[in-house]
Amino acid sequence: MKINWGVIGCGGIAFRRTIPGLVLSENSNLVAVMDTNFEAAKAVKAEFNAKYAFDTVEELLAVEEVDAVYIATPVFCHKDQVMKAAAAGKHILLEKPMGLTIEDSIEIKEYCQKQGVKLGVGLMMRFNNLHQTVRDLVAEGKLGEIVSMRAQFTCWYPEMEGAWRQKMALSGGGSLMDMGVHCIDLLRFMSGLEASEVIALTGNQIFKYEVEDAASVVMRMENGAFAYVDAAFNIPDEAAVCKLEIYGTGGSVFLEGSLAQDEAGEGTLIFTDSNKGYDAQQNRTRVESTKLNGNGGNLYTKEVDAFVNAVINDTETPITADDAINAQKIVEAAYESAKLGKLIKL
Repeated sequence: MKINWGVIGCGGIAFRRTIPGLVLSENSNLVAVMDTNFEAAKAVKAEFNAKYAFDTVEELLAVEEVDAVYIATPVFCHKDQVMKAAAAGKHILLEKPMGLTIEDSIEIKEYCQKQGVKLGVGLMMRFNNLHQTVRDLVAEGKLGEIVSMRAQFTCWYPEMEGAWRQKMALSGGGSLMDMGVHCIDLLRFMSGLEASEVIALTGNQIFKYEVEDAASVVMRMENGAFAYVDAAFNIPDEAAVCKLEIYGTGGSVFLEGSLAQDEAGEGTLIFTDSNKGYDAQQNRTRVESTKLNGNGGNLYTKEVDAFVNAVINDTETPITADDAINAQKIVEAAYESAKLGKLIKL
């Protein structure tokens, strides 16, 4: 069985990443694409051999053979487009963040449940084999009790005319909403821990657009561990390393380059004896370490395949609305903390 796809918003990330990944999926067919820029839609139709190109959502949703839609439009469009797609009986893979606010995201989730359609969210970095390997190691207790985590995700995003991500009413936030949410989601995913408190700083260090170009967040996790997230629009891509670190009483893991749109990155895994006593010399001679490497797969094909399997087998989507909502709650708490200058309890 194959799932026939329509794509709503076929520029940007859809054109660069998701559609190329979708057409590699053995259980997927690209049937229709839509963009308000009709010339762009026609160009994507031609490049990826889709049957139809449209400039309205309603036309695409009227195509009966479309089973599912991937929505990659600006965030302010999500709620209306999801409602229309769900009402038309289409399963939905929605780019993050789900909505401008938590209230919108919850309404999206509940409406899809009411209509009986699958809803998945595009937090595709979960499919990097490095992140899944670390998640499994943590779940097995190999790192002991988690005490500290860090993640950094940045890019260079200068002022640009018409850039919707730089408008608060269109995006809901800046570097934290767009990039930091991946860090927050991955730390939750890999550790299996939820945040209980949040404190944050946000600001515009370099660029003067409406949303923040930098954010730093500290979370206290439910077990007492501290988790640190840095998200920035003002660090040149060539200068960024984008690290992810997890420390536990039984070891640590260090990843570089895995926070990316490719399944890339490498890492170092260190195990130690947590039963050792106090060393007054503080000898930090490293024990033997294990190297980890990304396998170079396509994260977007994995994302589509996993969603399709949930549709075909009528199982829960691999990245649920609740996953995205829980991460967005932390983002909104961080914005509140930065605005009020105080710790926010979740």
